[in-house]
Amino acid sequence: MKICVLGGTWFLGRAVAQAALDRGWEVSAFNRGRSGVAPEGTREIHGDRTVREDLVRLAQEGPWDAVIDTSASELAPKDVLAGAEVLEPVAGSYVFISTVNAYRGWPDEPLTESSEVLDGPADADLDYGRLPANWTGPDWYYGRQKAGAERASVQAFGTSRASILRPGVILGPGEYVGRLPWWLRRASKGGAILAPGDPGKTIQPVDVRDVAEFALARAASPGGGAFNVTAPLGRETMGGFLTACLDATGGAGELVWAPDGLLIESGVAQWTELPLWRTHAGVWSIESSRAQAAGLRCRPLAETVADTWEWMQGGGMPVEHPRWAEHGISLEKEEEILAKLRG
Repeated sequence: MKICVLGGTWFLGRAVAQAALDRGWEVSAFNRGRSGVAPEGTREIHGDRTVREDLVRLAQEGPWDAVIDTSASELAPKDVLAGAEVLEPVAGSYVFISTVNAYRGWPDEPLTESSEVLDGPADADLDYGRLPANWTGPDWYYGRQKAGAERASVQAFGTSRASILRPGVILGPGEYVGRLPWWLRRASKGGAILAPGDPGKTIQPVDVRDVAEFALARAASPGGGAFNVTAPLGRETMGGFLTACLDATGGAGELVWAPDGLLIESGVAQWTELPLWRTHAGVWSIESSRAQAAGLRCRPLAETVADTWEWMQGGGMPVEHPRWAEHGISLEKEEEILAKLRG
């Protein structure tokens, strides 16, 4: 196979490029060349996805069997559309990495691929991180942006040549958001560790390497469609995850579980101060059996945890990103809540 990765230097994009190289595929990576490094053996093509001349120059480097789009998080749908339209004549298929945020019901409702997607238009010109003008509904911009980008991919390549992948939380070596690294660092410090909610609560993070392999599987398969990309429902739990963090880092800490109500009462920010903790009914209720039937294989979460700690201990550093600073509760606030639990 001959593929073009849009991105290829960050977390998922780099994992896709490396997995393709490991298969013996020929890999081109189109990016601005400003951060991160593509894996050795990748043919890098530098340019800006918002500049048409750069896109035309990229298309001249084709053809490819597939384009895998891993770098659209900060692009307006119209820019995704412009790029996909330029690349359509020189690519067999298009794999677009979206997110479960594209669903209207996330994180409040259980989701399947038939759940309603937000109404972002394919040609929208929106600023990342901001609500559209005059928007009064309950849905945040990021989901509408991703929904619009999905529609742009399908509009350019058609339903039979465009695959839409909707991961939830992606963890693993190279993570730049900082969720799993924060928990690993906290576990390594030992002592009493504030653990959120119910240890038996199902969670569904997916390993970045498994998302990458599934993206390649879709690139190599005929037909398109949408796929939720998460770990199987009911297999992993918050208790198992935090125990794996302790095991990977030496097991010196003690998990002290705090009920959801106490954490909310104490003003703990969900999703960030205690990463992966969220009380919404649908946040970890995402059906992904369609992807599993199509070849998604999810390694045990404990393996992801252990490999990420090994990467960190080996000097691994993520691409710098402002989201890293959003994650983690202060030791002072943690101790205050632990004191309440002690009575």
